[in-house]
Order: sequence, then structure tokens, then C-alpha cells
Amino acid sequence: MYAILDIETTGGKFNEEGITEIAIHKFDGHKVVDQFISLVNPEREIQPFVVNLTGINSKMLRTAPKFHEVAKRIVEITENTVIVAHNAQFDYRILRTEFRRLGYNFERKTLCTVDLSKKLIPEAESHSLGKLVRSLGIAVSDRHRANGDALATLKLFKLLLSKDSDKTIIREIIREETQGELSPRQLDIVEQMPSETGVYYMHNKDGDIIYLGKSRNIKKRVNQHFTNNASRARELQKETKKVTFERTGSELVALLKEAEELRRNNPKFNNRRGKRRKPITDRTLLDGKNVLIVDKGREVGEYSAILIKEGQFQGLGFYDLNHQINNMNILESIITPMEAGEESSRLIREYLDKKKVMKIIELNP
Repeated sequence: MYAILDIETTGGKFNEEGITEIAIHKFDGHKVVDQFISLVNPEREIQPFVVNLTGINSKMLRTAPKFHEVAKRIVEITENTVIVAHNAQFDYRILRTEFRRLGYNFERKTLCTVDLSKKLIPEAESHSLGKLVRSLGIAVSDRHRANGDALATLKLFKLLLSKDSDKTIIREIIREETQGELSPRQLDIVEQMPSETGVYYMHNKDGDIIYLGKSRNIKKRVNQHFTNNASRARELQKETKKVTFERTGSELVALLKEAEELRRNNPKFNNRRGKRRKPITDRTLLDGKNVLIVDKGREVGEYSAILIKEGQFQGLGFYDLNHQINNMNILESIITPMEAGEESSRLIREYLDKKKVMKIIELNP
């Protein structure tokens, strides 16, 4: 569970700043399950440059709650979460300082989307929030206001989770959460799974992926793993401490993600031998054209996109605005690059021969 956070402050000397506005979106990795947005009376002067930047002035905050009046709500909504923020070190320091003034030691794990984007989108010209989301075609409103920036960070974080093919983010969080303890109640794990199409990951106590698979019904498939009596299945059950998942909407996207992430992670319980297949002599897809295969997304209003350039698979991603796919620079920035190997070519060709996607768009060279 994540708490996507943004804070606006008064500015001023280090550790003397006060909070003027806070926005928190509690995010379970797939959807927002709770939110808290509020102006805050900092009980101190706001620096003029901050007023110009944010539009927040002392008159607006005169009747706003003071920090001690919203502190309990902040504790509750961030409990058992990892705080995610763009430049998390700053927001976390400000929060801890405010709580320290109340005599309370506020401690949470943190993730910084600046650091994550530098690892997962290293080609970006800038990793500042405004320039980065603009380059990714992410719609943003109310920049330099807490909720506008928090929503931009949320959309960016969803993209980063999708790009994290090595599952570094999830692995690090689980490693800290479990600390070697056994995970309880397999039935509870199953209940948390969606009855939707996607890829699921079974982790050991260190957060390492020990099995991954795709399914059109993740809940049903994970339940089958836990009810299988075969000796290999029982070993998997014993080592599994947590199960995570990614909804894909499109079955083709799930197939391609499964193939790519099996190659990258090589989980110990996956049988990589499979059935023998005749080698493909020509990996060229769709007559060697530049096309975008568009299919269902993870939620209403979102679409999945599989990029083919000169007949070669490039990778996949998700979008919700047409201008994100009409501009090749933006399109390539939201696409997670994947190996254009024999397996991906086979999967795409066989899927398109047997099943339908929403549409195939021919792109300009």
C-alpha cells in the first residue's frame, strides 16, 4: 500500500517551514482507495515567492485547520503504507518536523519518484515533475498545488510500476516488510487478487520472485496454486510469503509481459523448458510496417499499446489520451522497451491469427 503525497510549504529557513497545503492519495498499486486533501494554517508568514508560485496566501489560510487538527488523519491514512513523493526526502522531512513539534515521532518508509524515474526513464531530459510528466504526455492541472502535483505523481508512479520489469520496487518493499517472517493466511492472499486479466508474482521472504504467470482470472489461478497437492506445488506454497499482481486488461499484453519478465527474473519454480517449437525464420510482423496494436487497458478510459517498428516488436505501455500516441517522442517514452526476440514475435503472430484486438493503427515512418 502506498501513500502518494505532496506538500506545499511557507518557504523560509531550513526546518522552520510550515505546511500550507497537503494532499495524500492512498494507492493499493492499482486504484486509489482513500484520499485526504486540505489547506493548512501554518501559523507563520508565507514567503512572497511561494505566494507567487502557488497562489496560496495568508488570507486563504485564515480559517484553514492547523496542523495539529489534521495530524490524526495523516497518521491514519499513511499507516502501513510506503510514502511516495517527487523528491520524497523534502516532503518526508517537512512532515516529520511538523509531527516533532507536536511531540510525536512520525516514521514511514519512503519511495522517491525522482530516483525511480532516473533509473527507469534515464533518457528523460529532465526529471523535475513538471517537465517529466509533460514529456510523458501526462495531463496535469493545478501545478504547484498539493493535489495537482500529487495526482501528477500518482500517474507517474503508475507508469514507473509498469516500466519496472525487474520488479525492483516491489522486491525492495517486500524485503523490508517481511523481515524473514512467514506470511499468514493463504486464503487472505487469494481474496486480495482480482478476477481479471494480468500477470501475478509469487515472492519469497526476501521479496524475490519465485514464480510468475499470466491468467485471464488471476484470483482463480492463484487459488489453484494454493490448492494443488503435487510435491512441487507444495514447495512453492511453503516458500510463498506474498503474491503481487499487475492487471493488463489485454491478454496479449499479459502474454508479452510474462515472456519478458520470465526472461529477466528467471524464477526458480517456473518450468522454462516448455514444449519444443519450430524456430521462426522470419520475425517480421505486420508486413514490416510501423504500427500500434491497441487493446483494452487496465481501467475504463485507458488503452494498452504495443509498438511495432519496421515489423519488429519494441515494447508496450498504457495511455489514456490520444495525443500520447500521436506524438512519436511521447509514445516511445511511455512504452516499456522489451526484447524483440523469437518468442515475442511468435506470441504476437499467433494471437493476431486467433483473436481480435481493439484496433491496429498504422504509424507514419
